Amino acid sequence: MTTTLLKNAVIVTMNSNREIVQGDILIEDTYIKDIGQLDVNADRIIDVGGQIIIPGLIQTHVHLCQTLFRGQADDLELMDWLKLRIWPLEGAHDSESVYWSALLGIGELFRGGTTAIIDMETVHHTESAFQAILDSGIRAVSGKCMMDSGNSVPQSLMEKSNDSLQQSVDLLEKWHRKGDGRLQYAFAPRFVVSCTEELLVEVAKLAKQYKVKIHTHASENKGEIALVQAERNMRNIVYLNHLGLANEDLILAHCIWLDDEEFTILERQKVKVVHCPTCNLKLGSGIARIPEMLKRGIHVSLGADGAPCNNNLDQFIEMRTAALIQKPIYGPTAMPAWQTFEMATVAGAKAMGLEKEVGSLEIGKKADIAIIDLCKLHCSPWEGSNIYAQLVYQAKANDVTLTMVDGKIVYEKGCLMTMDEAQVIQKSNIAIKRVSERAGIF
Repeated sequence: MTTTLLKNAVIVTMNSNREIVQGDILIEDTYIKDIGQLDVNADRIIDVGGQIIIPGLIQTHVHLCQTLFRGQADDLELMDWLKLRIWPLEGAHDSESVYWSALLGIGELFRGGTTAIIDMETVHHTESAFQAILDSGIRAVSGKCMMDSGNSVPQSLMEKSNDSLQQSVDLLEKWHRKGDGRLQYAFAPRFVVSCTEELLVEVAKLAKQYKVKIHTHASENKGEIALVQAERNMRNIVYLNHLGLANEDLILAHCIWLDDEEFTILERQKVKVVHCPTCNLKLGSGIARIPEMLKRGIHVSLGADGAPCNNNLDQFIEMRTAALIQKPIYGPTAMPAWQTFEMATVAGAKAMGLEKEVGSLEIGKKADIAIIDLCKLHCSPWEGSNIYAQLVYQAKANDVTLTMVDGKIVYEKGCLMTMDEAQVIQKSNIAIKRVSERAGIF
């Protein structure tokens, strides 16, 4: 048994009462043992010195395989972004490039206080990303991307339906709950446009059989919706519901262009929605009607999406953007800071199906933690300030001084503890040259 004591902190618990505690956190192995004014010994004592301890941030839509493509697909509309850049690059990945792409993304996430993600990989080399997840120590729900249809899908990514399904099941049976449960599998059909009806129906059955999540994209772009309506004669969410996919284990990224019927389906079926505000702005996709979703009780969490459409994985930017873009539409009281911070923590845990383990700082939960130093010019003065407003409107990723997953420190005082940062940067730059040449993109 190993114990760690974090002393002299302001603790943003995010428990059911959203209590703010002045005091200490005692960690025993991977769990939070106690919170409060503690007089105990520990194997390691860290004096936090009045900094802010928050639950580790949770991003519920990320593509680790795309981190390598940062800066390779700027200023494009979604379908052109996919057809001209992302799909050719993904198809040119090799196992080594996927590994370094994943580590590159995870290192950035740790530096910004993110401890858990819902990730969608590409069609090939998923095991390399899974190995990076295990090697780094991040908590993740992840799955192989599935693509068995679409006129614009390159041959490098096009699969046969049975092969896609079998490979997904094989990955699930080998990797699900590896790393002491930190890695969980999810079926990941890319979106309706690139999946046959037969594949989607079978995914619904398999997800129910294995009791795992389904993670996909929906209604991100008007052009995408027009394609779905032309091919399937239904709107996106209506079609997914028709096939039996719409339930509490379905995680849908984006959901920007919805009608009232689709809102009702999301609400009734308890589907999880992931809001990716910065990506949606950069691709010109639109602004999701998040305040209306929340008012109706639809579950919404936050994600950065992939680095080539963002171009970073900073949850502090996502929180700030999510709050600000709604205010010109719904008024300045829309998306208050506490609610936005909740979307980045508690709601993220629920989307992962891990609300009993992470998302808040409570006795018995996993020690997934970030420590934030707000004693800086851009956060001062703090007297009389609301702590949620500070975290959402003022804090930045580089204010994070420590990140911990499962009681293990993965980032501290500028240093990544589970990877060689210089090596990751070097290997990533070598890999993108190789992959872009193979894809015919220079």
